[in-house]
Amino acid sequence: MKKITIREIARIGIMAAAVYVASAFLQVPIPTAIDNTRLHMGNVMCLLSGMLLGPLQGGLAAGIGSMFFDLTNPAYIASAPFTFIFKFVMAWICGKITSGSPAHLKQRYVAGGIAGAFAYVVLYLSKSFMEHRFVLGLSLEAVMLTVTQKAVVSSVNAIVACVVAVPLGLALRPVMAKMIK
Repeated sequence: MKKITIREIARIGIMAAAVYVASAFLQVPIPTAIDNTRLHMGNVMCLLSGMLLGPLQGGLAAGIGSMFFDLTNPAYIASAPFTFIFKFVMAWICGKITSGSPAHLKQRYVAGGIAGAFAYVVLYLSKSFMEHRFVLGLSLEAVMLTVTQKAVVSSVNAIVACVVAVPLGLALRPVMAKMIK
């Protein structure tokens, strides 16, 4: 097993902080019929973490930064463990697809962004459905209304995340390559 270096820990910490800041301060809360959702730039930073740091380190940065946002916000504190896992998976998938050779880099960044964002939306909506239906015991109609509203906002978040993260990741890739050496 490879040892993690202080530089790698620092990069994870910096990206986790960027994820937290983008989640906490670059957002628009949107009330739904039963719950809350929000448009935010945190997913941009989650995808960017995967693109720039690779699957494992990017996943850790995305998961940690997002989890700390949840832990500092009473409305989301109970979701922190799920958020860590879901955002980790988002960045891990993105990082797995975008890492490696420079061949077809733009296409891999687009595919990685889309795949990571899509995976997150599926995980988030599945959790929301199960929580509202089986934990809270809400009627199927109420659950579907809330999940539909969240699906719209989450899809917009996913599209914005891809549109912003892909060109940003491509632009920052050469800088990161120099920093990693």
